[in-house]
Amino acid sequence: MTATESIDFLQAPAELDQQLDDLILPEWWDGTPAIPTDRYEVDAGGQADLDPAGDLAAEMQRVYDEVGLVHVRNTGLTELADMRTLAQHCLPGEMKYEGGSNPRGALEANVFEVGAPLTAHLHYHHEMAYVSKSTRALAFLCKKSLPDRGATYFSDGLASTEYMLSTELGQKLKELGVCYHRNLTDREAFKDKLEVGVYNHWQLSMDTDDSTEAEAYARERGLFTEWGPDRLLKTRYYCEAFEYDPVTDRNLFYCSIADHGMWFDGWPLVMHLPHNDRPLHMTFGDDSEFSRDELQQMVSQYDRFGIKVDWRVGEIAVFDNFRFAHGRPGIELTDGEERQLGVILGPKYDRVGTYRDKW
Repeated sequence: MTATESIDFLQAPAELDQQLDDLILPEWWDGTPAIPTDRYEVDAGGQADLDPAGDLAAEMQRVYDEVGLVHVRNTGLTELADMRTLAQHCLPGEMKYEGGSNPRGALEANVFEVGAPLTAHLHYHHEMAYVSKSTRALAFLCKKSLPDRGATYFSDGLASTEYMLSTELGQKLKELGVCYHRNLTDREAFKDKLEVGVYNHWQLSMDTDDSTEAEAYARERGLFTEWGPDRLLKTRYYCEAFEYDPVTDRNLFYCSIADHGMWFDGWPLVMHLPHNDRPLHMTFGDDSEFSRDELQQMVSQYDRFGIKVDWRVGEIAVFDNFRFAHGRPGIELTDGEERQLGVILGPKYDRVGTYRDKW
């Protein structure tokens, strides 16, 4: 079933036409990488050296420290375990995926699925911006690739911060902050049912079947909680739209529409719902709604500073979650085609918001 077919099944054609007309889709980049490729690409020479004390590890660390993104090509690797070892050359630790919105399955030890349909546009975003315990960095590992599509895009956070601060919207976000709304469904409520409107169950997100523990876990992460029908766990997280980055010693833009209901505009079994009823929604910190023009501005400002990373089997990318947002277009597969990236989450940190003297 395609995304459009799933909406046809759940919604009248006139409503579908209006919704498709209202879509805001990213352009990803302007065709020229915002940062020259030779600054962040490293060639492993056909057989990646997995020795953490070797020359490749040193070069990866140098590039990562300087740019915040390193894309290692020509590795000769085919196994995720080896790619993980390679990524660890410059990934400053790992965290368990807890409290997240995505329903990520484990591919191997601490290597996760992307947790999203291939057909969906994954708007530029900073990982886990919607909770108080976020991740410092991430790594992608390419297990299966497509010959002509399936790229990941990265957006330069330093440049997007400068641009946002020069706009009226950026100043409004600086003043008001944002609120992230999440609806986490109850796994038992969907037992033997079609999971219409489901993004993630609270049992999977919070790693517990106990509702009291789940609520306490959410509150430890700065979330306001309430329970809805069918044990729907509704959370709200109020925070700043910018976040202090200790590496660059400045406040960086850390917010995107990936945490708005628009995230689901291409998701089967979810995209038919009004934005307020979708698993994620985002408002300003005073609970006021974003206008369509403001949402378009947020999408376009990331597109201005995009970088395209094409994938071949064995390649990895490690990137700083402060200095880069990431995303990808929807991907349609034909018979026999596969695309699979493994995800490693870097070290966990507690969000601190902004510092007055770091703008």
